[in-house]
Amino acid sequence: MTSRTRISHGALALALTFVACGDSGSTGPTSDGATSDASATQGETAGATSDAGTSEASMTAGGSGGMTSAGSTGADATTGAGPTTGAGPTTSEDATTSEGSTGPGLEPCNGHVELCDRPFDQVVFPATHNSNSALSEGYSQIVANHTEGIGAQLDYGIRAMLIDVHDYQGGTYMCHGTCALGNQPHAEGLALIRDFLDANPREVLAIIYEDHVGVDAMVADFEQAGLTARVYAHEDGAPWPTLGALIEADTRLVVTAESGGPPPAWYHHVWDVAWDTPYSFMSPSEFSCELNRGSQDNDLYLMNHWVNNLLDLPSEANAAEVNQFDVLHGRALECAAYAGRVPNFIAVDFFLQGDVVEVADALNLDGP
Repeated sequence: MTSRTRISHGALALALTFVACGDSGSTGPTSDGATSDASATQGETAGATSDAGTSEASMTAGGSGGMTSAGSTGADATTGAGPTTGAGPTTSEDATTSEGSTGPGLEPCNGHVELCDRPFDQVVFPATHNSNSALSEGYSQIVANHTEGIGAQLDYGIRAMLIDVHDYQGGTYMCHGTCALGNQPHAEGLALIRDFLDANPREVLAIIYEDHVGVDAMVADFEQAGLTARVYAHEDGAPWPTLGALIEADTRLVVTAESGGPPPAWYHHVWDVAWDTPYSFMSPSEFSCELNRGSQDNDLYLMNHWVNNLLDLPSEANAAEVNQFDVLHGRALECAAYAGRVPNFIAVDFFLQGDVVEVADALNLDGP
């Protein structure tokens, strides 16, 4: 990605002050009074620069997204109200507050200070469907749900991933349907997630697996990636911890699976803790918020939001339509009204199309 430096209004004012002084044509020593005036002017300008810079940083610190790989610095990183293709990366430390947050020493949780005291089951996470199935990772265009893979998705602001894992060639591989049309070792995907967590200590992630392999094989991959100490184990019936508590404990990865688990305690059976909407849509008019799997009494809520083409295959053109803010946000509000609560996971195809991260931010900060 190409980093872009944003100049605050205060910094521009300071630059113009110096230009004005240079153009005045004055030479020789300046009187004490002039020196005093200049100092006062520069002091006021510097103050304006500080205030404006702080305000702009607060307003532009990335929402759910924007936290990216290690090595990014605040000097050359910029985030907007939501991510844009080609925007510079930002680390968790760079995004100190979100709009409306005040006070020294506040650090964000998933991009916003407001989310630090919010329980996991009351946070909205932008998500990708078949996260691993991407053209950039060698998947056939027939089955690819995205143009860019898991690493790029995390950098962009995706915070929950729906991943398919299969037994292939004697190992665990991420595939979509058939591994002949694209595959990656599962351990490689977990390594990307581990590296992102290492580089962004204020971020909490979730995985929902469509698991076609045994639990032992999945656990072995997590052990190989060094992630077993980073996963959260939820006790049945207990309240969910806040994002701040998960960050403090460094158990910042919540794992669920459609078939296996538990045990281990951190390998949650997804339909014991969550429920979802239908997902097989051929037209936006077919969107439904009704219960598909799980129980509406469960704590977590997945909204599936994608429209396949007439061959029931992924469609980037359809994603460009249904991922737009008004459409996606509107459906989230409809599902919130239906369920009496906002969805926790908003899953889309072709995440670069539309505004899934911005919609999650709006729901997190403004509510339904």
